[in-house]
Amino acid sequence: MNETDTRRRKFPWRSAGALFFFIAALAGFASGVSVTERDGISSANLLTQAYYSLSLFVLGGVDLGTPYGGPLYGRILLWAAYFGAPVLAASTLFNALLRALAPQRWKLQRLKGHVIVVGAGELSLSYLRVLRRHRPHVPVIVVSRLAPDQSIVDEFEQGLHATVVLGDITHEFFLRQLHVERAMKILLLSDNSLRSYEAASILINMVPDIGSRIVIHCARLRFMRAMESTHVAQSCDTFNTYHLAASGLVREQMLPQFRETHDKDIVVIAGFGRFGQTILEELQRHAISELSTVAIIEQDANRRVMVAEEQMAFSQGYRREVYDGDISHPEVWRRLQEEIPMQQDGRNSVFVLGTGREEDNLRTALWIRRKYPSAMVIARSSKESRFAGEVASEHNLICISINQLVEEHIPKSWVDIGPT
Repeated sequence: MNETDTRRRKFPWRSAGALFFFIAALAGFASGVSVTERDGISSANLLTQAYYSLSLFVLGGVDLGTPYGGPLYGRILLWAAYFGAPVLAASTLFNALLRALAPQRWKLQRLKGHVIVVGAGELSLSYLRVLRRHRPHVPVIVVSRLAPDQSIVDEFEQGLHATVVLGDITHEFFLRQLHVERAMKILLLSDNSLRSYEAASILINMVPDIGSRIVIHCARLRFMRAMESTHVAQSCDTFNTYHLAASGLVREQMLPQFRETHDKDIVVIAGFGRFGQTILEELQRHAISELSTVAIIEQDANRRVMVAEEQMAFSQGYRREVYDGDISHPEVWRRLQEEIPMQQDGRNSVFVLGTGREEDNLRTALWIRRKYPSAMVIARSSKESRFAGEVASEHNLICISINQLVEEHIPKSWVDIGPT
């Protein structure tokens, strides 16, 4: 769908039609055409003629009688208004009634060249913010299984110009209402990974060539890795938010740091959940020759490392040390300092504080900065924080948020669709 099609779809045909019929009636009266039941309209002042022209939308011509006299073009214009004005008024009333009785069905009736976003969470908001910067006019449908808070609905509909509908994406009947065969992109961004894969399977069965237009967010890395060999995963584009964020962090922050240092680097990953695991995975993929030691700190770290090792192969090209414990516990850092010799100022050292506890990440980052003034120190939060950004600027830290990293690294192919 090109830009001209979009403008045509958004053109206010009803308003233009109403204006045309009003002007046609007014021009007919002004030209000298009279009506059988109301003498003197053709010679009345403009305000009176405008009043009777407007009455055609309510009563048609039944109260005025039929046109006669005057020039031919005037009678033609008045007859056009006689028929057009009441028909337009009736159709407008009928459409308003349909919207009141079945608002969702009305919204979905004429979908074409649209984007379907499943899920009404932060990830969907992040994607739509990026999409609207690139493609402000593409029609967007946001699908939620449960009714979101009104504030979230308002943000989608008023702030991002999307239409929010309720429905179950694993029901084929509902998917047909979304006209998925005419959608330009379908993004399954809910946190329920199994339902997203199920919906993708149904969609591929409905429209065999639709896989290239489907993006699946898998909230669980282990499940995503386990599903890599399935037909659905190979047909669609699958991703994990932590993987998207971690790959961007490694490419844009850590790799330049490694290139600037002469010796191999020590990387401390404090927090080995989904984010920490994907950081290590990206480091092994893109910076293995730059690593001397990777230290992993996490509560129940050994078990987490064993689980991760089932899904990805750990390289032998660097030293790996694992520390069970909380990043807030001084004993963990004492052991790390004893077993991994670092330069006194922290050069060639990168600390990634990536636990799910944002306060601990920021506090520990400040402690590390005081101890190792030349190290790269990265503290993670879930959402962008003005306060954390100010602290980072004051103390030469790198404060990153998962949402911000995701928005900055959403693939171009997901947003370069439809008219600009």
